[in-house]
Amino acid sequence: MALTAVAVFAAAVVLVVGVRVLVVDRIWPETRVQALLDEAAVASAAGRLSASDGSGARQLYEAALALDPDDKRAHEGLAEVARRALAQAAAAVEAGRLEEARTELALARELSAPREHVDAVEAALRRREAVGPGVDRLVSAAQAALAAGDLDGSESSALPLYARALALQPDNADALRGREDALALLLEEARAQLRSGDLREAAELIVRVRSYDAGHVDLPDTEARLTEELDALRRRAERDLAAGHIERAVAEWRMLQAFDPDDPGAARGLADAGVAYARRAERFARDFNFADADAQLREARLLAPDNEAVRLAGEHVQRSRARHAQLGPQLPPEQRRQRVAALLQQAAAAEARGDLLEPPGDSAYDKLRAARRIAPDDPAVARASARLLPSARACFDAGLRANSLARARSCLDARELLGDDTAALADARRRLAQRWLAIGDERLGAGNVAGAEAALGFARDIDPRVPGLAEFGRRLRAASPGN
Repeated sequence: MALTAVAVFAAAVVLVVGVRVLVVDRIWPETRVQALLDEAAVASAAGRLSASDGSGARQLYEAALALDPDDKRAHEGLAEVARRALAQAAAAVEAGRLEEARTELALARELSAPREHVDAVEAALRRREAVGPGVDRLVSAAQAALAAGDLDGSESSALPLYARALALQPDNADALRGREDALALLLEEARAQLRSGDLREAAELIVRVRSYDAGHVDLPDTEARLTEELDALRRRAERDLAAGHIERAVAEWRMLQAFDPDDPGAARGLADAGVAYARRAERFARDFNFADADAQLREARLLAPDNEAVRLAGEHVQRSRARHAQLGPQLPPEQRRQRVAALLQQAAAAEARGDLLEPPGDSAYDKLRAARRIAPDDPAVARASARLLPSARACFDAGLRANSLARARSCLDARELLGDDTAALADARRRLAQRWLAIGDERLGAGNVAGAEAALGFARDIDPRVPGLAEFGRRLRAASPGN
C-alpha cells in the first residue's frame, strides 16, 4: 500500500512538472508575444511609432521579436511602422513641421523603408527647407550652437547644422564662415590633445574635421603635427627598449597600436620587448630567482609567443631550476659563504653605480635577494637590506606617481624582501590595488572588457581585501558578453 502511494505521488510530480513546462515554457511566451503584438498594433494605429519609454510601436514589435525571432507578424509590424513613419514624414513636410519630418524620416530609414521612397520625401524636405527662411533658421541655430561650444556630436550641433544649410545653399557666406570657425576650434582641440599625448583622440578629431571640409586651411599643419608625434613616440619606444626600460617601451608601443592596430612597427617593437623580457628571465634564473624568472617569461610569451629566443629562455629557466634542485640544498658551507660574499660584492658594485633596482637581474636588489635566499640570517645581508630599503620605498612612490604600476609592483616586492614594516606594506598594497581598480574602471568605461578583467586580476593578486574589489567584479560580470 505504501509503495502504491509513493508511485501515485511520483506520477503527480511528473504531471505537475510536465504542465509547468507546457504552460510556462510554451504557452506563456506565446501569450506574451501576442500581448506585445496587440499593444504594438494599437500604438501604430494611434501614430505612436517610437517612444523612448518602450511604449512605441517599434519598441513593442522589437520586444516581441526578442521573444520569438521567427514571428512573421512582428517583422510585418515593423515594416508597417516604417511605412507609417514615411507617410507621417511626408505629411509633416507638407505642413511645414520640418523637425518632425526629419525625425520620422530617420525612423523610416532605420527600419529599412524603400530607399526610393525615403529619398523622395527627403528631397521634398530639402526643397521645403530651401524655401523662405529655412536656411536662415539652420544658420541661426548653428551659430547659437557654436556660441555655446556645441560643435559636433548631435543633429543640433553647429557643424551638422552648417552642413545641412550648405547642402541647400552651398555658397551661403554665413554658413561657410561659421563652419570655418567651428572646424578651427576642433583642430585647436586636436592640437591640445597632441600636446597632452592623447594621439587617438587627436586623430579622431582630425578625421571629423576632414569629413566636413577636407580643404580646411589648418588641417595640413595639424595632420603634420600628428605624424611628428607618432614618429617621436616610435623613437621613444625604441630608446626605452634599448635602455632596458621594457615596461615603458611596451606602454608606448601599445599607444601606437591603439592608434593603428595594424602598425607593423608597433608589432615588431612588442615582439622585441618579448625577447627582452626573455633575456631578463635568463638573468633571474642564473641567480636561482625563479619567481621573477617565471614572471618575465609570462610577459615574454604574451608578447612573442612564437619567438625562438623566448622558447630557448624557457628551456634555460627549466635547466637552472633543475640544477638548483640538485645542488642548492647540498651546497657545502664554504661554497655557500663564497657565493654569498660574491653576491654581496656584486650588490655593492651595483649600488655604487646607482643600479639599485634596475636593470632587472643585475641590480643591487636582485643580487641581494639571491644572497638572502642562500643565507637569510647573515648579518652582512641584513645590513645591505637596510641600506636599500629607502630606495625601494622611493621607487614604489615614483612608480605610482608615473602610473607605472608594473614597476611599482616590483618595488613593492623589493620592500617586502628587504624587511619593510608590515603596516607600511599593507598600506602600499592597498594603494597599488586601488590604482589597478581605477584603471579597470577606465577600461570598462571604454568598452575594453578584457583589459578590465586583467586589471581586476592584478588588483586581486596584490590585495584581495582592497575596498571596491567585489563591487567592480560584479560590474565586470554584468558587462561581460553572454550576461
